[in-house]
Amino acid sequence: MPRDLPADRVLTYARRAEQLGFEELWVVEDLGFRGGVAQAGAVLAATERITVGIGILPAGARNAAFAAMELATLTQLFPGRVIAGIGHGMPDWMRQAGARPASPLTLLREYTIAVRTLLRGEPGPAAGRYVAVEGVVIGETPTTPPPVVLGVRGPKSIAMAGEVADGLLLAEPCAPPYVADAVSRFAAPSPIVVTYDAAAVAGDGRAARDLVRPGLAWIGEPDWAPHLAPLPFAEALARHRAAAASREEFAATLPDEWVRELSLAGTPDEVAERIAARRTAGATSVVLLPAEPDPLDALTRLAHVISR
Repeated sequence: MPRDLPADRVLTYARRAEQLGFEELWVVEDLGFRGGVAQAGAVLAATERITVGIGILPAGARNAAFAAMELATLTQLFPGRVIAGIGHGMPDWMRQAGARPASPLTLLREYTIAVRTLLRGEPGPAAGRYVAVEGVVIGETPTTPPPVVLGVRGPKSIAMAGEVADGLLLAEPCAPPYVADAVSRFAAPSPIVVTYDAAAVAGDGRAARDLVRPGLAWIGEPDWAPHLAPLPFAEALARHRAAAASREEFAATLPDEWVRELSLAGTPDEVAERIAARRTAGATSVVLLPAEPDPLDALTRLAHVISR
């Protein structure tokens, strides 16, 4: 679900996604937009079967015990329909909110262990450096806890996720080599692997890819380096970014074949092929981020791809 979708279209969008046959709908919690738990609750209540993922709840923003209560409540009310995404949060946003720890990796490890322990109805674990919920018990817990996936991108965070979580949520872009590399670093077998990618479908594949270019403007920045390192054109892309005067120029002048690899944009057949490639690389859920001007119209076109 686009983070800036007008409020009066949110539930319409969710119902349309369910009617069109999508299996999951992921809501976004980005600083300055909408809260993930509130969106998830509204969407779950407005629909009947679609699974709702929260992508992501920043660990530094909520006390672990209260986050576990929120997730437990959603899962009790809507059994089997919730996937909980937790992550570091974007560094700049967390600093703005006064919630950026000295060791984000330590916080996320402690937080994930605590939330999953509490969701099982067990007493909170011993206090750590950042998370202190020792002995806390949540009496109202679901019969089956929701899966917890970590929204991380770097090798150390992915390896840690393999020790404490059910899977990964990989932010866009998720080209197949990046997905495969992430899966190889996740220590536990058979992880849930959720991938995000900007998406657009049109009869003219190049025109569809031009629609997603603005969403790729940031990928040349340092935070996105892990996404690009496994790609055969990673060094060329870095040179392209260095030569561009702005992010906008960088995105506008990316070679079409790179945009094809870094998005789910093109003709229906092209997009279906790229979704299949991500699944082959290890993705279990391929999330499409509509890049078209009208997200509701985009849903219908994207549905033609998933029905293939």
